[in-house]
Amino acid sequence: MTIRVLLADDQQMVRTGFRYMLDAEDDIEVVGEAGDGVEAVRLARELRPDVVLMDIRMPGIDGLSATRRLAGPGVVDPLKVVVVTTFDMDEYVHAALTGGAVGFLLKDAGPALLIEAVRAAARGDALVSPRITVRLLRHFAEAGAPTPAPDTGGLTPRELDIVRSVAQGRTNTEVASELYVTVSTVKTHLARVQEKLGARNRVEVAAWAYRNGLME
Repeated sequence: MTIRVLLADDQQMVRTGFRYMLDAEDDIEVVGEAGDGVEAVRLARELRPDVVLMDIRMPGIDGLSATRRLAGPGVVDPLKVVVVTTFDMDEYVHAALTGGAVGFLLKDAGPALLIEAVRAAARGDALVSPRITVRLLRHFAEAGAPTPAPDTGGLTPRELDIVRSVAQGRTNTEVASELYVTVSTVKTHLARVQEKLGARNRVEVAAWAYRNGLME
């Protein structure tokens, strides 16, 4: 299956570079480009791409606002948005992921990580630039009220193992290898975890783990 991607960035050169990298992959196709936040929202709703690569600082509305409109809480049938930015700032990371983004990359992450982020988002995983993964999850923890003791949320021991692995930034494949189970089993457990916690994606699952003392 071909992964359809929308690029949203106010710099033509960046869009051209991303298009060149992504269109070179057999399983990825760039179906549209937007130079500002308003156009990004319009095109995303019109084209319904599998993944939106969203810059933050854009004219019209910024990428964080655009992300909330496409994938934020309360959005019916949210799109998969990966924020790609130059700015490694905690408030941007936090706003992007609480606004519904399923990934957060820095523009200097390199082609391989960009391509993997697109594929991860399309298959329901989340990918965050490795150097900020743990920091951003701790930022989530600080945003919530501290808990005196770990809260298991009604999860089984195996589900808690998977939650802890997810909270460390591991993909489904890495979790499966670590716990000696199949990727399909990980996906099944993760779907149950999200249902029990009311989490929309693995990033929210990871945030819950840090907020509730499971990662101490």
